[in-house]
Amino acid sequence: MAYQAGSPPTPPERHSSSPGSTPSGSRPSDPSAASAPAAPSPSPPPSAAARLRHTLKVARVLVRAGVLSPGRPDRIVRQLRALNTWGATIAGGYAAAGERVPDQVSVIDESGSTTFGEMNQLGRALARDLHDLGVGQGTRVGILCRNHSGLVQAAIACGRLGADTVLLNTGLAAGPLLDVVERNGVSLLVADAEFEDLYQELAPEIPRVTAWGEPRVPGPRIPTRTRAPGGSRSQSPPSTLPNEAAQELQPNPGEHPPGNHPKVPAADPPPPERPGRLIVLTSGTTGTPKGARRPTPKGPQDAASVLSRIPLDSGDRILVSAPVFHTWGLAGVQLGMSMRATLVMRRLFEPEDALRTIQEQRCTVLFAVPVMLRRIMDLPRSTRERYDTSSLRIVACSGSAMSPQLISDFMDVFGDVVYNLYGSTEVSWATIATPEDLRLAPTTAGRPPLGTRIAVLDEQGREVPQGSEGAIHVGNEMLFDGYTNGNTKRIADGLMETGDRGYVDVHGLLHVAGRNDDMIVSGGENVFPRPVEDAIVTMPSVREVVVTGVPDEEFGQRFAAYVVPYEGRSVDPNELRMHVREALGRFSVPRDVVVLEELPRNATGKVVKRRLPSSASPRPHDWQPSDEPDGSRRQG
Repeated sequence: MAYQAGSPPTPPERHSSSPGSTPSGSRPSDPSAASAPAAPSPSPPPSAAARLRHTLKVARVLVRAGVLSPGRPDRIVRQLRALNTWGATIAGGYAAAGERVPDQVSVIDESGSTTFGEMNQLGRALARDLHDLGVGQGTRVGILCRNHSGLVQAAIACGRLGADTVLLNTGLAAGPLLDVVERNGVSLLVADAEFEDLYQELAPEIPRVTAWGEPRVPGPRIPTRTRAPGGSRSQSPPSTLPNEAAQELQPNPGEHPPGNHPKVPAADPPPPERPGRLIVLTSGTTGTPKGARRPTPKGPQDAASVLSRIPLDSGDRILVSAPVFHTWGLAGVQLGMSMRATLVMRRLFEPEDALRTIQEQRCTVLFAVPVMLRRIMDLPRSTRERYDTSSLRIVACSGSAMSPQLISDFMDVFGDVVYNLYGSTEVSWATIATPEDLRLAPTTAGRPPLGTRIAVLDEQGREVPQGSEGAIHVGNEMLFDGYTNGNTKRIADGLMETGDRGYVDVHGLLHVAGRNDDMIVSGGENVFPRPVEDAIVTMPSVREVVVTGVPDEEFGQRFAAYVVPYEGRSVDPNELRMHVREALGRFSVPRDVVVLEELPRNATGKVVKRRLPSSASPRPHDWQPSDEPDGSRRQG
């Protein structure tokens, strides 16, 4: 069954950018291409009336969010001129905001605050310096930074030069980092000094520019000039980039920074012929992370899709706790930029510090990944109640599955503020669940936002009836442009496969059962681990759990549950098995129950299953023969 929000123009069928790609986007060398399911019936092109209705819906969303608002005519003219020059990129967004609201605070981090006008001018100055280091259109710059204004400045500079920006995962070890840098053709690295041990083995011809901290080996660094929290100027160490003398030159004609903004050179590199790409790495939970080329937004209408389901507005102060190298943290920066809202950034996430920051900065929005909400809820109640978080009206989460128990517990404490976005690096967004949706059905992934279409298909590519399970496909204007290795995902009729399975309920809400490759066959039944996890985590002693399939000599596969109990609590394996059997049936019962102190996670909070204990054999005293999933006794 297909579900669509709004009536945008049907997106054209997208093709792989690699040579020899087929119309469906599958490479001829892909052995799975020959057995691809049939495409769903093509959607008829929308009528002129439907396109007009969609345009009006987009306009209403943008007006409500403050993206479209009245202002001084001269500033609006310069804002539009900046967008026309730089496009709907991070460089264009900050250039436009710098013209429209130059004195409004754009970013607050540990070093102080930076206005939109200052941020734009700092990005311009850095673009000249990077240009002198050989960065330009067609080159790729790696950014290995935590969340702070220097990262934003570097992204602006790359956008002005037309360079591709590769957002590197700060949780990578040295070996995988070197591999990612080499495979993605990174020719310059912008990094925080704390990662020096990771990148010191890079090829010597790759220049390093420090974004934060003091490296042991001196070298170029990003200059920053910000306001300290009290409003006084905060000076970082002087830049050591080649173009140091250019720091005192005059601003360019046509851009008018306030008098106390940093001055920039008289001649910038010319705008690129095409915008540079943002490249985000996949999570790498099942192998080496792949670089995914993000499409350049076509304009504010792309932001309207998310804003149609998450009611952000230009007056928000957004605490971006999700790492910006992650798609969701990046979305927080891009949405805040589009709305000219203030971003609050902290280099490290600590649950109590997050609550303190919300109180001190009066943050109204938190962008987070689910494990961060888990960490906040793990704080003692007395600690949580120490901070005034009444300003918080939206907690926007994405990145991994969130247990229904965590959703309910969090909203019981902080109010009905949780919005959960289901998507991926490849499809951007698919559905968004509002607090009302989550109260109605805590396991839901929500509904498609404006301009997004989802379809649940069977193995033959036909849409399944409501309530039936199938493969989830997504269509919107922000489907990725393929991996940097030339591969892509199949697209047909504007719908991209996600690799997930699920169903749509009678309320029109999507429910995700799990990944295609997470499913196991137990007793002839297809079963997924997520419902098992959702059942186990409701037990009072269980803080976190992950369930996965493991090989079994007799049955082929079986479930293993890796459980983290609350401090001071214990988990009884047989009680856990009986709980699952009563909730879901015997085919879902995990034969193995392994108690851990913590689940192995990557830097975005996703569980890395390959790091779970390799042997999950059940201990004899933990298992009774009568509890076999198929009800039989093992022989011998």
